[in-house]
Amino acid sequence: MTNLPLIAVLGPTASGKSNLALRLARRFRGEIVGCDSVQVYRFLDIGSSKVLKPDQAGIPHHLIDFLNPDEEFTAGQYMALGRRVLSEIGQRGNLPLLAGGTGLYLRALLNGLFDGPTRCESLRERLQQQARRKGQAHLHHLLAKVDPESARRISPRDRPKIIRALEVYFLTAKPLSVHFRTATEKLKGFRLLKIGLGPARDRLYRRIEERVDRMFAGGLVEEVRSILAKGYSSDCKPLQSLGYLQAVQSLRGEMSLQAAAEATKQATRNFAKRQFTWFRKEERVVWFPGFGDEDSLGSDVEACVAEFIQPGTQQPSGTQTHPALLSSP
Repeated sequence: MTNLPLIAVLGPTASGKSNLALRLARRFRGEIVGCDSVQVYRFLDIGSSKVLKPDQAGIPHHLIDFLNPDEEFTAGQYMALGRRVLSEIGQRGNLPLLAGGTGLYLRALLNGLFDGPTRCESLRERLQQQARRKGQAHLHHLLAKVDPESARRISPRDRPKIIRALEVYFLTAKPLSVHFRTATEKLKGFRLLKIGLGPARDRLYRRIEERVDRMFAGGLVEEVRSILAKGYSSDCKPLQSLGYLQAVQSLRGEMSLQAAAEATKQATRNFAKRQFTWFRKEERVVWFPGFGDEDSLGSDVEACVAEFIQPGTQQPSGTQTHPALLSSP
């Protein structure tokens, strides 16, 4: 089967992507495919805002909650698994719905990845030593010199991605961002509609702060303590992500619980800015001005999706194809 409809719901953190995806899945007999680099891990529920089984409303969810915290998982692995899952959903006659805020995963799934160099453990160890000696900010500063585009995209706290970007640069003499532009193996067999959620920044930041307060009040620190009690190291990749890193620092006595919550809010706001920047560069996105859990927006998106999946409907050409469209946020 070819030319199957595929919907991608994208946008910054706390914009309501999961809620909207669930609504669309119920309306159009869909299955949801996660596109989040933290939600792939087991036990990390509160801090990743994972949609747990009781809240999935019987809708099949894929690529969520299937790895242990110490397992490595790359964008290339996500691409391979994701494409297989999309094909299986299409064969069942259901509508695949991508939902998540990890732009690199989305780009890998849709556009493919470049044929990059394999891991060089000696180079990685030298970079790790520099981080230990001079601080993690040193690595990000180095990346900004050799690959400013990747440095803008990658958080200064995301050491694994920083090291990979530097590794690619030093092994190929070309920035990772340049390699991405020459990626091959685009996804075939689907016609794609990208739905973008673009709430006003001030409203989004309020929601981020409210979400962080709920996370800490709802047991984020206890969740981290439980993960550590299972024998996982606080240095494993998912525990370096937003909220989890600050909870670990609180458990170590490096900051108070209140300071950890405030640090998480600031880091999440910064992350949302980077997501806006990333998704603005996505082509042919249909942007809606609000949150995915707003009923009026949901109705507008449903109308847009219904129009798109009708036989013979062409992929939208930009921001003039639907009255609810607006320019990039």
